[in-house]
Amino acid sequence: MAAHTPDDNLRKQILETEKLSRMLEPSPDQRRHALEKAVDYSEDFLNNIDTIKAFQVSDEKGRGLFDSPIAEQGIDIDEAISLIVENVDKPGLNPASGGHLAYIPGGGIYYSALADYLADVFNRYAGVFYASPGAVRMENMLIRWMNDLVGYPPAASGNLTTSGSLANMIAIVVARDAKSIKAADIPRSVIYLSKQAHHSIDKAIRVAGLGESILRFVEIDEKFKIVPAALEKQINEDKAAGLNPFLVVASAGTTDVGAIDPLTEIGAIAKRHDLWYHIDAAYGGFFILTDEGREKLRGIEMSDSVIIDPHKGLFLPYGLGVVLVRNVEDLKRSFRFDAHYMQDAFAGPDEVSPAEISPELTKHFRGLRLWLPLKLHGIAPFRACLEEKLLLAKYFHREVQKLGFVSDLEPELSVVVYRYVPKSGDADEFNKKLLEAVVADGRVFISSTVLNGHYTLRFACLAFRTHLNMVNDLLLVLIESVRKLESQSTIRV
Repeated sequence: MAAHTPDDNLRKQILETEKLSRMLEPSPDQRRHALEKAVDYSEDFLNNIDTIKAFQVSDEKGRGLFDSPIAEQGIDIDEAISLIVENVDKPGLNPASGGHLAYIPGGGIYYSALADYLADVFNRYAGVFYASPGAVRMENMLIRWMNDLVGYPPAASGNLTTSGSLANMIAIVVARDAKSIKAADIPRSVIYLSKQAHHSIDKAIRVAGLGESILRFVEIDEKFKIVPAALEKQINEDKAAGLNPFLVVASAGTTDVGAIDPLTEIGAIAKRHDLWYHIDAAYGGFFILTDEGREKLRGIEMSDSVIIDPHKGLFLPYGLGVVLVRNVEDLKRSFRFDAHYMQDAFAGPDEVSPAEISPELTKHFRGLRLWLPLKLHGIAPFRACLEEKLLLAKYFHREVQKLGFVSDLEPELSVVVYRYVPKSGDADEFNKKLLEAVVADGRVFISSTVLNGHYTLRFACLAFRTHLNMVNDLLLVLIESVRKLESQSTIRV
């Protein structure tokens, strides 16, 4: 009998590891079983979504996951789903609930979930046109559609990102490079924004290496909007002082109050002084689909870059923000690269690849989660849902005042700020306790902010499952909680 050669041993080792590694490919029956279990749970969740709390107070907060550590051997799908149910889905915020009226709610429309399932199964490489021309064409088509929405020219482009925060970072980097800001220029370069700008702008500035630049927080008016005259006055003073103004950031829907800065006036100032004009429309941008929103967002087309979040205004699951840039060449300047091993992938003049105009090379096929629901639903239900949120904000603003709350600021989009002023005692402390009572009740989830030094409650209506009945539920919980708190205060006195 012939002796085994080293090659035979190698072949034997390969086959032994292959046998185990093939467990990563479930059989048709195993796939069907796991899929049925997952679908059964998701259907139960969706069928009961109206009765599931928007917020669940929990002592454990998911600690049960630690009782089932990652191990050499796997567990069955029933046990895995049970761990998810008890430790992930139950405690804390339920973002899929129509009772999510805090922060800026996300979405979670069903057809996006199907799209993500398909995208994950097919695993198309959406970073380079050569590898997946259809996926890249789909994403570029969506970007073109959004550029048309905001009024950008044919030379515009953009990128589907994971979030508005990353989209802001991309835009700030592009602005830095478009205005040729080098390391030596940073200490005398000036960025203009307001105190109402989203905190991701500040983070983006630091990540982009501009942390030592001069930040000018421009005066805002009683509606928390940038005052154009104050902006121009500050720019002129900075120029006279030998500084280098190069970027102004406006908001189209602030997180705190939903304010839209005077976009047209700021655009004219930016053009006069040759500043890069960036608009953060992560929350408010898709209201442009409505007649009211289109009028309020007039001037957005004057910007050099803008961000919008489909996982906000188009109600998609978390994980899809968008940055749009007026001129694709500005994106290419910041994110170009050269790699010998990629030489085949960029041999032709076809569609622009996301890898050429963004920080990512490997990227998830995010476009499908936006394309599929738009194609299956059409735009009409999205527009109606956005119009509904604008109307619900007006309704809540009117009704909450009837209950004795102070809500002086007329809602511009779908955020309403309000507070209760008790007859005696500390109003800030009362509103803190009121928020805690609403959250503990769990039917509706609200949040707070600080405006002009006062603790203030926020109504942020953007969840696609939020309808009139849920807003009425919040009004009911608020007045019940107020009466209970005032009763407790009277008893103590």
